[in-house]
Amino acid sequence: MTRKDICTPMFIAALFAIAKTWKQPKCPSTEEWIKKMWYIYTMEYYSAIKRNEISAFLKAWMDLEIIMLSEVSQTMKHQHQMLSLTCGI
Repeated sequence: MTRKDICTPMFIAALFAIAKTWKQPKCPSTEEWIKKMWYIYTMEYYSAIKRNEISAFLKAWMDLEIIMLSEVSQTMKHQHQMLSLTCGI
């Protein structure tokens, strides 16, 4: 056995051990996302009350709600299409 034959697997094993300790990017959980949205909503709400611009605030959040519902609807439509394709429904 040559030195290269021994070192390569050891090097790969060391890389995997190091990679486990790296901070892996992750998508926020639904709960984290909802908490963040409520925080933003609350801050904007109180800011709008202070400026006496509540109608502009409501319009902006209603528009956002329409966009979010559209996104959810599109995602569900895509999931149904994928299920139909994979299961032959």
